[in-house]
Amino acid sequence: MPDERPLKTLAASGNFFECPRWHDGRWWVSDFYAHVVLTIGADGQVEPVLKVAGQPGGLGWLPSGDLLVVSMKDRRVLRRTADGDVNLHADLSHLTSAHLNDMLVHAGHAYVGNFGFDLMGGQAPAPADLVHIDPDGVAAIAARELWFPNGMVLTEGGTLIVAETFAARLTAFEITADFDLTHRRVWAQVEPAPTPADLETMLGTLTFAPDGCALDAEGHIWAADGIGGDLCRVAPGGRIVDRIAMPAGLAAYACGLGGDDGRTLVA
Repeated sequence: MPDERPLKTLAASGNFFECPRWHDGRWWVSDFYAHVVLTIGADGQVEPVLKVAGQPGGLGWLPSGDLLVVSMKDRRVLRRTADGDVNLHADLSHLTSAHLNDMLVHAGHAYVGNFGFDLMGGQAPAPADLVHIDPDGVAAIAARELWFPNGMVLTEGGTLIVAETFAARLTAFEITADFDLTHRRVWAQVEPAPTPADLETMLGTLTFAPDGCALDAEGHIWAADGIGGDLCRVAPGGRIVDRIAMPAGLAAYACGLGGDDGRTLVA
């Protein structure tokens, strides 16, 4: 039978698109290596929003409409106002051990992951902390000992689910009235977690690496597999119930759900 989900190119000529978000009728995306945040219309029109010298990562919005952007290399979160002014929202360099990564923003509160080790330098993997930033930019550790906390989603019931890339799992927390994280548990162990070791050994034994992700209407999570390059739909518990392969020569490292009906999947 023909595939009922044909793939098509939304935008071309990017360097490395990450952290796609559907907001205000268009896609927003960080292009890592071009050091720019872009918007992409449904017609594929690309417009630059701001340059981030420290390499842009996770994106999110405050209730005021201001955009928060992770600046990965200098471990800061920037705030862009509606008139285009860009200021420091929070400096996380004292709370994190490596490049910042993805981010989820909820009711003015941001949760930010980081690598935990020097990935590009070949350092041995180590667990990392997840950081919480309140609306005034005050930051503190929200959860400890996560293996490369990466993409995050939030359920309607207030459960935050974070991808632990180097543990092949998705881990859940409840967000309290004070925006603390509690009731930690494994939401989905997709493949066995590698035994901690040097980088080459762990990468050699890692068979699923959830990276960027998106929550669908049925409560399943679409996760980009940083090892295999496919988009995988993960059910609670860890079973992969659907899979979309990328075209030859391409691999997915992030994904988002959006569009006018909320059912368009981008990677």
